[in-house]
Amino acid sequence: MTWRAAALLAVGALTLPAWPAPFVGVAVMTGVVLLLCALDFGLAAPLRGLTAERDGDRSVRLGETATVTVQLHNASGRTLHAQIRDAWVPSAGAQPDVPPDRVVHVPAGDVAALPSRLTPTRRGDRPAVALTVRSLGPLGLAFRQRTGRPPTPPWTLRVLPRFDSRRHLPEKLSRLRVIDGTQVGQGRGAGTEFDTLHEYVPGDDVRSIDWRASARRAEVLVRTWRPERDRRLVCVLDTGRTSAVLLGDEPRLDASIDAALLLTALAARAGDRVDVLAADAVSRASIGGAERPAQWPRLAHALAPLQPALVETDFQLIAGELLRRHRPRSLVVLLTSLEPGALGSGLLPVLPRLAARHRVLVAAAQDPVLTALTSTPPRHPRDAYNAAAAWRTLAERDRLTAALARYDVAVVDVPAPRLAPALADTYLRLKATGRL
Repeated sequence: MTWRAAALLAVGALTLPAWPAPFVGVAVMTGVVLLLCALDFGLAAPLRGLTAERDGDRSVRLGETATVTVQLHNASGRTLHAQIRDAWVPSAGAQPDVPPDRVVHVPAGDVAALPSRLTPTRRGDRPAVALTVRSLGPLGLAFRQRTGRPPTPPWTLRVLPRFDSRRHLPEKLSRLRVIDGTQVGQGRGAGTEFDTLHEYVPGDDVRSIDWRASARRAEVLVRTWRPERDRRLVCVLDTGRTSAVLLGDEPRLDASIDAALLLTALAARAGDRVDVLAADAVSRASIGGAERPAQWPRLAHALAPLQPALVETDFQLIAGELLRRHRPRSLVVLLTSLEPGALGSGLLPVLPRLAARHRVLVAAAQDPVLTALTSTPPRHPRDAYNAAAAWRTLAERDRLTAALARYDVAVVDVPAPRLAPALADTYLRLKATGRL
């Protein structure tokens, strides 16, 4: 029964004082309304004659808008007058073009297209929940309603990482071309792989003179070098409890994913082999073969559903996976937090084995709360205690950095917005100096 039937009952109730026998009036009025509702219900288009399909976008980048359309086919012999609600999870940000309270008219045998625009607010998979169809009678007094019927195929919109750091990629690629010696007007970069021979000119390093080639050519020839290519890079994402800390409006894990995407895109252009591992107490994702530029979208899709887990990260598990899967020497980039408790008790005990085989780089996004506490003068005794705790945390982090340096582990510790470009700069610097 709709609001129209309720309105008829209300109007009838207002006229009851004019009836000679009010109880008889109530019975007659109720019977008439119920009869009209039953007639209207019988004339409403049956729902068993409806079929629904979805089409549209399967993925979208966070911050952008996708469109998913429900195709509703009326196979019954009656015109469908319906209110339709296509429900999604709240974080999908669904906005239907046809509001749920508007009546859609679909003639018999016709198809209605009902698009919804989705602007997700979170990364990951955003599924459609249910399709509700309310078939109204011609009078609008009664309706048939089913939720989940007609059956629709499951539809999930994958929300890819925002990847704000892609704006730094052209500048990093330009530096890579300079290092690699392919940019016109620039000299060869430092490295350990032989590139070409050229005639000696004043200013060349005399240690690079090739005496055998010079003897054959009767002129002084100098070797030039280029940075190593086809090196191995393993990017490890810590998805444990420290990755759930909010750095501004997003968790630390999102900043780590953004940095990993920029580093992977840069390393792929440099010709290096890239693998990505995400783990906490268990392995969450393992992506290999990301060194091919065409495989980069696959990496973004694989990292999109990752979410922080409120467990302690098992660095012994991570080290075991790295030593088992990656036997050749590689650059291991660990994207985590410089928390003395987690790294001190978890990473430092296994670091000697890991650093003996691979070059290790730890990249962490700073917590802006600590920066604010140590840079703002306290105005209340409670603020002084908070500032003291923040300074103590920073001191412990400095001691942890010094302990990592003893194993020749490089550390990138910058605010979250600068993490991706700073990590890319460190990678380029290691590549230019032949330390990969």
